[in-house]
Amino acid sequence: MLFSLHLPTVSCSYSNTSNLNSFSSSSSYQNPSLYLKFRTSHRENLRYLKAIGVIDPNTKPHKLPSPDVVTHLFSIIHFLKSKGILDTDLSRIAYLCPQLFTINFDPSEIEPVFEFLISNLQATVPERRGLIVNCPYILLSDVEYCLQPTLNYLRQVGVKKLNVASKLNAHLLNTRVEKLRKTLKFLKSTGMSHGEAAEFCRRMPAIFGYDIEDNLRVKFEFLVEEMGRSLEELKEFPQYFAFSLGERIAPRHWHLKQRNVHIKLNRMLLWSDNRFYAKWK
Repeated sequence: MLFSLHLPTVSCSYSNTSNLNSFSSSSSYQNPSLYLKFRTSHRENLRYLKAIGVIDPNTKPHKLPSPDVVTHLFSIIHFLKSKGILDTDLSRIAYLCPQLFTINFDPSEIEPVFEFLISNLQATVPERRGLIVNCPYILLSDVEYCLQPTLNYLRQVGVKKLNVASKLNAHLLNTRVEKLRKTLKFLKSTGMSHGEAAEFCRRMPAIFGYDIEDNLRVKFEFLVEEMGRSLEELKEFPQYFAFSLGERIAPRHWHLKQRNVHIKLNRMLLWSDNRFYAKWK
């Protein structure tokens, strides 16, 4: 088999780093820019796959893939790299989405996802790479039934710059539209109009990732029933939902209540512990 291999120095939190560091320190692989083009042996191919984290470095010899399987793995790797994925990304992708590196997987199955990212999202190569690395599961999503409806809904709400390669955007795009609708429905149940709920989500799109019953509802009830705050205050400060009820919201509320102090939500929650508790001792 003739392969062009870039043998990198790899360190990844999703792999056995001690083995990878040991591998990368060998004399043959000290230079991360070393580029080799030759008729490789099966053993050398395996060493490469271990180095980039596609194969666990601790795999027992009798469990290592056959030459045919290795050839298939290289076809998948070459496909991903042709789309802008780097060697250093493959360990994370393989760890989170092992389905992509099985003998039955056909790379053409995820071609529509790349077409979606290019044509519909208008993401550049670095942006596409960033979105995939932040959420590799997006490669397994169906464009027609999952990605496109979600993109349409987020745009209707007013969420912009979804092509930016952030973890938030990656997970938003991979969130099913039904969950997005449920979040908006919950906000409307608090007394917001549809437009107000949409604006709330636009200002804080991370809210779509929060569990409604165990997060949003209990925080809203605490805000209204225990803290005696109004819906208007919440609309002014959507970031309220981003803070921990047990570790930040409730302790600071009780601290202020004991001192008969009332301040705005943003001032109550955004300040650091040192500044907050120094101000109201």
